[in-house]
Amino acid sequence: MPREFVHRAAVAEVMLTDWEQLDDVRFKVAAQWPRSHSFFTPIDGEFHDPLMVTETVRQVGSLLAHAGFGVPFDHKFLLWNLTLAVHPEHLRVHQAPASIDIEVTCTNVKRRGNGDLAGMCYEAEFRRDGQLVATGGAAFTCTSPAAYLRVRGELASAGDEQSALPLTAPAAPQSVGRTSPVDVVLSPTGEANLWQLRVDTRHPVLFDHPVDHVPGMVLMEAARQAAAGALGRSSLLPLSLAGDFRRYVELGAPCTIEACAVPELLPDGSELVLVTGHQDGALCFSASVTAQPQSC
Repeated sequence: MPREFVHRAAVAEVMLTDWEQLDDVRFKVAAQWPRSHSFFTPIDGEFHDPLMVTETVRQVGSLLAHAGFGVPFDHKFLLWNLTLAVHPEHLRVHQAPASIDIEVTCTNVKRRGNGDLAGMCYEAEFRRDGQLVATGGAAFTCTSPAAYLRVRGELASAGDEQSALPLTAPAAPQSVGRTSPVDVVLSPTGEANLWQLRVDTRHPVLFDHPVDHVPGMVLMEAARQAAAGALGRSSLLPLSLAGDFRRYVELGAPCTIEACAVPELLPDGSELVLVTGHQDGALCFSASVTAQPQSC
């Protein structure tokens, strides 16, 4: 799949391999998940990282917008929400990359007066060898470069390295479910379950190309790491993630990430962590993360 269709600069970060349009709103997409990855490392060396699945969900939306609905490559996308639920028994890493078949249905497709796509929602089912691996979806709007410039002003042309805050120290990797400090997106504040978002614009995966705000996938990773911290996990395989993006998270201002573990188990026995992100006193991002109890 050409990298520009999924908004990646590095060919190695493209998860999608093929697509087919079934009708006006239904598509089939193929993906491949590598056995190992520089950032989406296998969980406990055994399971494909659900955040890699989340990135695949994101890429599906970009692909369909450009290839299926004709959105020009210079248009800007605003992600409003991103969801994922996985079946871990089908996420195991085998002796070959995982070939994934994805069925996508687009809903709430909105067009402008000239017929151009303004935004949509979509839902996706991921199957591996016929078995349901995951479900996910997202909602986004897209806009022309001129309209984006009117909304963002000077920030629209700000380069990531020039506008970002100085890089802060990472939390201890094992305290937030990672193994390498390079991949930690949270910095300690001295308060339990409260961190500052750590924005490393040099990270080759999370910041694959220059941007003028913090990407949604960085916030989803922050939610996963905050959930691991709140649950006291050195490794965490999320069963589900759901993120809502309320405002742009700017590169040049501190963003606090707070996690709250719900004391009671959910009806299915999983644990729930609620995560929020605030910047300049405003709620920018909220997420829920579920995980199996550690005894499972």
